[in-house]
Amino acid sequence: MKNAFHFKQFTVYQDLAAMKVGTDGVLLGAWANFAKAKNVLDIGTGTGLIALMATQKNTTAQIDAIEIDAQAYQQAKYNFGISPWQNRLQAFHTSLQNYQSIHKYDVIISNPPYFDEDMQAKGMSRQTARNTQSLSLKDLLFYSSNLLQNEGKLFLVLPKNKEEELISLAQKHHLYPQRIVDVKGTNISPIKRILVELSGCQSDYKRSELIIEISRHNYTQDYINLTKDFYLKM
Repeated sequence: MKNAFHFKQFTVYQDLAAMKVGTDGVLLGAWANFAKAKNVLDIGTGTGLIALMATQKNTTAQIDAIEIDAQAYQQAKYNFGISPWQNRLQAFHTSLQNYQSIHKYDVIISNPPYFDEDMQAKGMSRQTARNTQSLSLKDLLFYSSNLLQNEGKLFLVLPKNKEEELISLAQKHHLYPQRIVDVKGTNISPIKRILVELSGCQSDYKRSELIIEISRHNYTQDYINLTKDFYLKM
């Protein structure tokens, strides 16, 4: 097996998965708060990256991860098996719509691979496109709201242009933003991604900004502080 991405406490093999290890997933896994969770669900786990990050951050939680793509599911299952926490990680080959859990979750997290014109221009696989179309933002919020504990939290990373749609759809399922982070590549870059925390608590939310780089491969202190527990060279 080739194409491995080594982190400080685990390794992610990614030769079988269409969605490789990327900044979005690392940001979300590093930023999300798993501190008090007894159980966590990672929707569309891909390589298993975010589930592994959650398990590193929370030393007692049970982490379930679902993946609709057969090859990505096998990849995640393998990565879980070679990790230090294989007894707390479980992968399921299923769609969110068909997933049945015997319990509800304290935390649900997802880095959904939304298929947009930018991705199409870069030639993403047809397989990835099909998987994306199988889970709309509407479905993601509907099923997540049903799987969350009353005080549970949902963490997402999304394109900036999905923000208004997200907030509007989330309210219909009694989920409200608690924190939103605008993510920029550099100080002069446009905001392309947002990190979002949702819960059933209706209140004013906190908004902040995260800049990744000062210049190429010269990372900001905020980004270093956020990811240093995971990246080998941080």
